[in-house]
Amino acid sequence: MSALPFRPSKAMILAAGLGKRMRPITATTPKPLIEVNGQSLIDHGMDRLASAGVKTCVVNVHYLADLVEVHVKRRRDMEIVVSDERGELLETGGGIKKALPMLGDEPFFQLNADTAYWIEGVKPNLEHMIEAWDSERMDALLLVAETVNAVGYNGLGDFDMDVFGRLTRRPERRVSAFAYAGVTILHPRLFENAPEGAFSMNALFNQAIENERLFGVQMEGIWLHVGTPEAIRSAEYAVAESAA
Repeated sequence: MSALPFRPSKAMILAAGLGKRMRPITATTPKPLIEVNGQSLIDHGMDRLASAGVKTCVVNVHYLADLVEVHVKRRRDMEIVVSDERGELLETGGGIKKALPMLGDEPFFQLNADTAYWIEGVKPNLEHMIEAWDSERMDALLLVAETVNAVGYNGLGDFDMDVFGRLTRRPERRVSAFAYAGVTILHPRLFENAPEGAFSMNALFNQAIENERLFGVQMEGIWLHVGTPEAIRSAEYAVAESAA
């Protein structure tokens, strides 16, 4: 009988960004609290995490921090820990590194509150990630979405993926099939040589690519890229269509 796959019990949601592309909505509402079909983006992510068995969720705050903090602390299905970045915005990598003492020594889920929004397929995507995770081979496992099926996304893609699931960056002046959907399982060892202060997770993703330890799982279902006020309407339409 095979052993059960490792199931992360902790997660971090990045919720500190300024949400500039969502103006004017974000003048008074932080992007994680913007609602699609009556539910905030951050609650969508938290619901997915709770369903996957996450018990503790760290949320970093900076822009309109009080609103985010009050909102997330209403959750009763998991312990909420706030990582306070009011004094200095640390970007994606610096924010996660600051929170590592709250996340422990084991791999954990990490979600971007503003991009991790999707319609599930037959099986929950976090379950696909749990099954694919391999600590021996991976430092990071990213949920990636096919750009051709995404709603509200008009970029060139982020990654190519080989038959083993290893990710490499989109070559310059080329189009790649997959975009990063804002969800990953991270091993804390990825941060061992990380810089101090503010830095982007892209630096650590590039390091993992060099070491052939960055992998991907293809999203099942539909990724809804809610990046602009116009994209909210597109996402709401897609959700309504999927429920019809």
